Amino acid sequence: MMKFDLITIFPDFFRGPLDFGIVRRAREAKLIEVAIHDLRGFTHDKHRTVDDRPFGGGEGMVLKPEPIFECVEGLGIGPRAERKRESVVMLTPQGKLFRQDVAQELAALDRVVFICGRYEGVDERVSDELADRELSVGDYILSGGELAAAIVLDAVTRLLPGALGNEASARQESFTRYTDRTVPAPVESPAGQVPPDSTCGSGGLLDYPHYTRPAEFRGMPVPDVLVGGNHDDIRRWRRRKALEKTLRNRPDLLTRVELSAEERDWVAQIVAGGQKN
Repeated sequence: MMKFDLITIFPDFFRGPLDFGIVRRAREAKLIEVAIHDLRGFTHDKHRTVDDRPFGGGEGMVLKPEPIFECVEGLGIGPRAERKRESVVMLTPQGKLFRQDVAQELAALDRVVFICGRYEGVDERVSDELADRELSVGDYILSGGELAAAIVLDAVTRLLPGALGNEASARQESFTRYTDRTVPAPVESPAGQVPPDSTCGSGGLLDYPHYTRPAEFRGMPVPDVLVGGNHDDIRRWRRRKALEKTLRNRPDLLTRVELSAEERDWVAQIVAGGQKN
């Protein structure tokens, strides 16, 4: 069982995000355990003070180091150099961008502790000496780290064995890269980038388009290739459509994906305006 610890000044915030969908099912199935810790419970003054004004001046308040250190140490988390299968994560706009590969790294651990920042930030000594990761969920500012922690927890949970109804689902989604050499690869693919079967495989790109019944809706038909039954054709069509969508919405992803010669030709055609079904 994987354990998550959430350190926050708003413990009731997590009543909603943890009680629905995959996270709830994973909790009920004993795949994960989630503990919520009220940071104010680790203060020692009558006002339960968790923040203070920063040295040197500046706007706003900053979370103090004392209650955060006391909370993490009270969880039995050792010094950073001694951690093997556990991680202390600070959610902050200054952190490394959270991506699918980071979710996969965290999913391989036994325990993850999330420190949810608030106000203008957290005393830097928490980052310097306590947290071993600083993560950001995007280039924007949230009111606090609670939403970010819920996002990361969800993304990690769905990668755990047994969390999804179909174990292949996590391998075929946007951003996911795969290295399963046991899967057939009738379409040329670079080393270490073997696609799954004909029904899936984003391979680090955005996901391909999906269609369901009815076969025609308001004059908009499902593409013929998807109902033709030829798995090789379906695979090629989906891969090309994933490339088209990635070029349109997230061209930066192409710098992280090794493409086959055929796929590079597709990209050139798409860029030149020769998009075809």
